[in-house]
Amino acid sequence: MSSPSFACPAALAAGVSLIVLALTGAASAQERAVTLDTLSVEGSGAGNGAGAAGQGRRAPETARGPVDGYVATRSATATKTDTPIIRTPQSISVVGAEQIKAQGSQTLSEAVRYTPGIYANQFGPDTRLDWFLIRGFSATESGLFRDGLQLFQTGFANFRVDPFGAERIELLRGPAATLFGGSPVGGLINIVSKRPTFTPLRYLELGGGSFSQRYAAFDLGGPADDSGHWFYRLTGRFQNGDTQVNFAPEDRYYIAPSFTYKPDGATTFTVLTSFQRDETGGAGQFLPYFGTVRTNVSGLRIDRKLNASDPLVDRYTRNQANLGYEFEHHVDDVWTVRQNFRYSFTEVSDSRYVANGYANSAQTDLARYGFLTTPRASIFTVDNQAEARFNDGVFGHTVLMGVDYKRYSFSDNQASTPFPAQAPNLNILFPRYFQTAVAPVPYRVLNQQLQQVGLYAQDQIALTERLTFLIGGRQDFVDNSIDDKLNPLNSTKLSESAFTGRLGLIYNLDNGLAPYITYGTSFNPTPGADVANRPFKSETGEQVEIGTKFQPIGWNTLFTFAAFDLVRNNTLTPNPDSIFTNIQIGSVRSRGFELSATATLAEGLNLTAAYTLYGLRTIEGSVLDLGKVPVGIPQTLASLWADYTIPVGDFKGFGFGGGVNYVGQSYADVANSLIVPEYVTFDAAVHYDYAGWRAAVNVINIGDKRFVSSCSTATACFYGTQRKVVASVSYKW
Repeated sequence: MSSPSFACPAALAAGVSLIVLALTGAASAQERAVTLDTLSVEGSGAGNGAGAAGQGRRAPETARGPVDGYVATRSATATKTDTPIIRTPQSISVVGAEQIKAQGSQTLSEAVRYTPGIYANQFGPDTRLDWFLIRGFSATESGLFRDGLQLFQTGFANFRVDPFGAERIELLRGPAATLFGGSPVGGLINIVSKRPTFTPLRYLELGGGSFSQRYAAFDLGGPADDSGHWFYRLTGRFQNGDTQVNFAPEDRYYIAPSFTYKPDGATTFTVLTSFQRDETGGAGQFLPYFGTVRTNVSGLRIDRKLNASDPLVDRYTRNQANLGYEFEHHVDDVWTVRQNFRYSFTEVSDSRYVANGYANSAQTDLARYGFLTTPRASIFTVDNQAEARFNDGVFGHTVLMGVDYKRYSFSDNQASTPFPAQAPNLNILFPRYFQTAVAPVPYRVLNQQLQQVGLYAQDQIALTERLTFLIGGRQDFVDNSIDDKLNPLNSTKLSESAFTGRLGLIYNLDNGLAPYITYGTSFNPTPGADVANRPFKSETGEQVEIGTKFQPIGWNTLFTFAAFDLVRNNTLTPNPDSIFTNIQIGSVRSRGFELSATATLAEGLNLTAAYTLYGLRTIEGSVLDLGKVPVGIPQTLASLWADYTIPVGDFKGFGFGGGVNYVGQSYADVANSLIVPEYVTFDAAVHYDYAGWRAAVNVINIGDKRFVSSCSTATACFYGTQRKVVASVSYKW
């Protein structure tokens, strides 16, 4: 679909201003001079939680600070400015650290499973990385951000963020390219890291549970000197154990030191670092449709614990590091300047045997081949911003101007056992391990570098006390080069440029209702290469979204509704002819709606609920794809979680919670003839808090429901999470 020109945003803003002037001419200029923060519709308890009554109010919430309870009131992910969510004309959900702890989430996928519009763990409990679908489109490759800066996931060079290091996790739905440049049209996930605290913090936690898992975590912070200029935080988590698949360990070592320097009230300089090592194995299994979703010809289903690889070769290690800083200086009452920088690095070694369908007519032997990859990737990003908040005598403005730069360097090395040698077959009834195979032979050795420069501007205009108009535009320049070491003649360089824009309008009524409409376009340079080692075309897209947010006065609650129509062009999807590559199939449209509620209903009672329904169809592509639903993507999602802690009496501090997740059916083949059934799982929690101590037991999939998360082909299906029990004890002082 073609996009309208945003070549003159200033003229468009001026036109809207003139219209509003004509409609409100009776009011004086002084009466109409308002800003985004003039209006407060957040309710008397918003951002503080009912449980804070009698204990004094906490410091006001900021967009990068802790969430008090479950209901966040502010965010910077949608606008890059600290803006109330109720005044943001786009769908956004925030999961705070308190909710992460209450639900016992140990991965990013688990932490977002109760938010609307997202399907996490598409490929089951993969111990290598987290997978996400947002509004039906993959956000795994380019939709993961940390502190507003991107973390690419290309080939097998991926990053993983431990949720224990997150202060909040923000899920933005819809295009975000106007501010962030390359990002998926369906939306993105931004993890806001824990930062140094101005007051002393001491927290220790020990835990363990299913699959022999055990872990220790700590979170320390506070002032580092007596002058009140230096502050620190040291967060870490170390775990060791196994997974639901035999011979597949899951060990992780994570530590995140950070410090803040505040020489005065106008300047803040924060250094954020993290280091992580993962040692695991083939927990993500590629298994056939017949034998998992349905019984095979022998009437059998493959055991969920079966490791289709071999402990002789099956190992996965990743070393990753992030080093960056955030600098902010308030020049005066109007201007603020910022610079955010990060250098990220990851190196991976992944060796295994991979199942590739059956090798015999009885469907009892899995065919396999060997696979080895040793990719490395680094990404250098810097985002320079200037923000101005002022009144022009008629309207209030929050103007943001910026220029950002990213350089992504990727070294891809992939090898597999040559046909017809392959790896030894594996019997699903009587598996025999420690079998050798021919050494893998490289089929892809290439270096890729993607550089992107973006210039952007945005204005949030308070047209009246209740009506806010958002307009933004961005120009990107991209160079994408591939140096093919095996076939130098295939080496390619691609240069692209594109303009993206966003328009939004939101009206805040006196009763807390806020209807809005927004339109945005997307441009997403895509690292990686196709089966012929050619760089992928950049994805483009556009979306129209209408909705409403409702924050009843006096309630600590946020209700949202959004209806959307979005199109993604040059869509990546798993290649049915090559299990470790993707193809671009043309254009896919997603139309649907989302409902959500997040609330503190009474003292100690928190609730979050979500419902998503959309229709997904390929509207441009091959004859086989047209009109079909892309494989592996459910179109209906629903969830409900509630948690209650007794606030007074003899049982004060005792609490319990529970949740339910529903995932609709999806398809395992392009023709949509193989159905992966819908499923429902239940979670539960019991906890007790006393004098700084907390003991908790969390259970995921308490009924041990056997289900398949999705299939990417008829020979690549993935079992979902088995029952997982985690017990923990923590102390905070």
